[in-house]
Amino acid sequence: MAQVEILEPARPQRSGGYKVDVSRGERVGRVSSEWFNRPDDERFLSLDDLWSSVKSRSERSRTRIVESSRIHVEASRENPEKLQLILPKADAPVAPTHWAFGQLASLVGAPANYLRQLPAPLAGINLQYGLSGDRSEQIKTLETDDGRVALRAVTGPDYGRIHDHELIEAVQKIAGSGTGDTRWKVPGVLDWSTGVYNPDVEISRDTTTLYASDRDVFVFLVDDFNPIEAGKLPDGSPDLFFRGFYAWNSEVGAKTLGIASFYLRAVCQNRQLWGVEDFQEITIRHSKYAAGRFAHEAAPALTRFANSSPQPFINGIKAARQQIVARSDEDRQEFLRKRGFSRPETAAIIDKVLKEEGHPPSSIFDFVQGITRLAREKPHQDARLEYEGKAKKLLDRVS
Repeated sequence: MAQVEILEPARPQRSGGYKVDVSRGERVGRVSSEWFNRPDDERFLSLDDLWSSVKSRSERSRTRIVESSRIHVEASRENPEKLQLILPKADAPVAPTHWAFGQLASLVGAPANYLRQLPAPLAGINLQYGLSGDRSEQIKTLETDDGRVALRAVTGPDYGRIHDHELIEAVQKIAGSGTGDTRWKVPGVLDWSTGVYNPDVEISRDTTTLYASDRDVFVFLVDDFNPIEAGKLPDGSPDLFFRGFYAWNSEVGAKTLGIASFYLRAVCQNRQLWGVEDFQEITIRHSKYAAGRFAHEAAPALTRFANSSPQPFINGIKAARQQIVARSDEDRQEFLRKRGFSRPETAAIIDKVLKEEGHPPSSIFDFVQGITRLAREKPHQDARLEYEGKAKKLLDRVS
């Protein structure tokens, strides 16, 4: 079991839920995508269970550097789907996973999807030809013994592996089990019929946001028993936020390591994030010095966010509400046009603020809300990100 240092106990202020306005801010679909695509065997009910799984896998694994030209491909004519590799000084053949096969094919410059369609002997001939070429390369392997040795990754010799359990251990230091023993926990659910976000929801395989597969880990946690008030809604009720973050890693090279922190207003049943503000992200490629960067940059950044005061965020929202940049229709048109919006876009932004807020945009905050609402209507992600980037630049002006 990992040694967990609980930095701060959970201190829920109230239960029963909080009225939120999810028409504001950005909508982020990353967690929803993970939730939708994860089968049951990749879903965990606590960080303890997730850590135990990936730590055990790591303890059964080994890495080594070999010459590519000394790898022998073995394929059976009797079984057209069975392909194995014999590595230098190995006790037995190893079977590449789907992911490792793709990495190996990329190493020799062969199309992995095409090779997967061939009978194993033909695919083996192509791989062997590439591996036995005149130019021998050093590669780093990751092999895991689960009763049968599997080759899980094939990377360059300088690949800086950050193990999945290392990321989970960093999260455990601030979140414990992720089930409510600290302020950080698996999120609750928004009730669309009432607009009330309920943080007190049972953690099940359908609601969990703690995931791990044979090639990655992903966790999403929120501090949703401790709402943050940052201004008022048009009806005078508080505009409530919660702190949240998600983190991901792939020790086999399927993706970078990354941590994203933000403030959000709600999480719905399919784990879509609503009303997101102040989104910040750090990523680390698995290069030669990745482990050092994780220890000195990413893990401390996560701890700082977890223990930081929300006051700078509150002050930023307050300043954005108070900074008036347009007092007339001409001012509004000029303000948006100078920031690259077309005439139709400008009219749409102004109209959205007028309908939702009950007044035409005048402050930085008003314009940001109008821009992010327009972004939600864009079907293509690139367009949405472009709009959201412009909105963030406006907020950065007053932060």
